[in-house]
Order: sequence, then structure tokens, then C-alpha cells
Amino acid sequence: MPEGPTVKRFQLHCSSFVGQGVTKVGGSTKQMNPDDLKGLMLQDTQVLGKNLFLAFGGVQEAATSHEGSSTEPSEPGSSSQGMGLDRGSPILQSWEGGKADSGGPGGPLQEEHEADLPSFMDDTAGPPWKWLRFHFWLYGSVRANEFARANKANKRGDWKDPVPRLVLHFDRGGFLVFYNCRIHSCSSPTAEPATDILSLEFDQERALGALCKAVPVCHTLLDQRYFSGLGNIIKNEALYLAKIHPLSLGSLLPLPELRSLLDHAVRFASEWFINKQQRGRQHWQIYQKERCPEGHQVRKEAFGPPDGLRRLTWWCPQCQPQVGQEEDEDLSTRGS
Repeated sequence: MPEGPTVKRFQLHCSSFVGQGVTKVGGSTKQMNPDDLKGLMLQDTQVLGKNLFLAFGGVQEAATSHEGSSTEPSEPGSSSQGMGLDRGSPILQSWEGGKADSGGPGGPLQEEHEADLPSFMDDTAGPPWKWLRFHFWLYGSVRANEFARANKANKRGDWKDPVPRLVLHFDRGGFLVFYNCRIHSCSSPTAEPATDILSLEFDQERALGALCKAVPVCHTLLDQRYFSGLGNIIKNEALYLAKIHPLSLGSLLPLPELRSLLDHAVRFASEWFINKQQRGRQHWQIYQKERCPEGHQVRKEAFGPPDGLRRLTWWCPQCQPQVGQEEDEDLSTRGS
């Protein structure tokens, strides 16, 4: 599924529409009634880990919000505020030559079941804005002012364009298109920014404590309770850059090596997002490679906790040697 840097990029597509009203809606979603968004204004966008949140409200609510603010309103998408970032953000620090900092996983979201929400705009004793949460499965995406087109035929030989899950047309003529995503109403984007790897508030000491456990580090890195937004690509790249075997038990690794792993994960995520901003291509060192940069043969296997999802992992046995007791790792944690 799209990882934190990609979802952050989706947010930027949406941020340019903040302050605009929804004039027309469409899409195949059955998880909410798109017509409930007609006449509302896009008020805010946020990202927490791998989840995108959009807030909608009436024009009067927007005016009240601005009157209570001490800052002058800016053009939609023209400042870091629309991105959910501030001048101290690790991403903006990277742009300006500072050292990147980053974060981990989000806590439980206060999500309401769709069966309990007959209307998206049902009144509740909460904030005036109504929030939608988007989760993008494996190949979900957001496009601004364009529709996705088929780039190959399906199994039946048909060239059919992807069907949008939700389409929002705005009063200035632009539109947003959401594909292959789950859409739920929620009371607010409640989570812990301290666990988000692209958040200014990311708690590195908490994340380091999780890595110190007697658990294979490749499992811990994908635990969204501590590394929200970190996915399989970042996991593979950070482990290779830190020269750590995926099945190494965190409790057996020296603290400096764990700090190096954490630093590589944070830096890689921030650099990946910056490259997306600049429309550059991110070059993988180990992910989906047959040989590592040193020319060694790369191995591939699916690893995961006994009761959890197993994810494909690429590593170099020469650059990332397996040492210590982790060689006794139960083979049941491996998959083919």
C-alpha cells in the first residue's frame, strides 16, 4: 500500500483545493453518500501515517474559523500550513539544509462504522467540521484535474480505464479523483503524531525502545503503533543502509546500530517525499534488486510474525550478515 511519503504527496494534491466548495460529486463508493458533500467547502487536509484525512464544512464555518485565527489567510496550497507542516517540520528542514527528523505509527483512530452513519452530515457533539478518512490499499491513488487511463489490457483483453471511488468537482473548475481506497467518516483525525515518521512530533526514543525488543527488527519496523507511515520499501532500504540482517533480534543489537537503523528510516522517508515533490525518481538500493550496489547476489524471502502478515524482504547476505542467536529464529516466521 502507499507509504507515508506517497500519502503526503496525495495530501498536496488536495491542499490546493482548500477553501473551495464542492459543486458536483461522483464515483462508485458505497461507504458513504457522495451527495452529502455537495455544497460543502474543503476546510482542511491532514496525513497521519498511511491515512489521509479531509475536513468538510459550510461557508459560515470557514468564516468563523478564519475570524478566530491570528494569522492572515493564504492562498490554498501556497504554504506549509496546507500540508500539515510548519517551519520546524523534518521535511522542510531537509529542504532548507537542516537535519531531518521523523516519526512512527498512529494510534487507534476514532472511526465510526458506516452502518451507524446514515448521513455524512448527521449532527454530533463534536467539532463543526466533518472528516473523511482515506486508506489506499495496495494501489490506491489521488489525482488532481485528470483521470487515470488504462496502460494495459486486463485479463479479458479489454482496455478499461480504472473506475474512480470518489470524484469531487470544485467551484473554481478543478477536480479531485480518488482510486482504490476505503472511505470512512470519522469524528476527527485522532492519532498520535509522535508515532508518525514524517511528523515533527515523532518520538524517536519511543521508536528506539520498540526496536530494542527481542523481536526481529524487520517485524518491528512495520509495526504502525511505533512507525506509522513506514512500509515495506522503507523497511528494506533502511535495513540495507544500516547493514542489518532483517531477522536480527533488536535485543541483541548494539544501541548505536539501532540508532543508525532509525536514522536511516527517517532520512530515507523524508528524502523520498522530497523527491516526489521535485518529481524525481527514487532509486532503490536493495528493494526488488537482484544484486546489491556492491555486486553481491540479493536474497528474497517473506518474513512476518506468526500471527501477522508476511512481507517480501530483500537483503544481501554479505552486506547484512546474520549473527548471534537470531539464527535460531523459528522457521515458522518465514514464508515462501
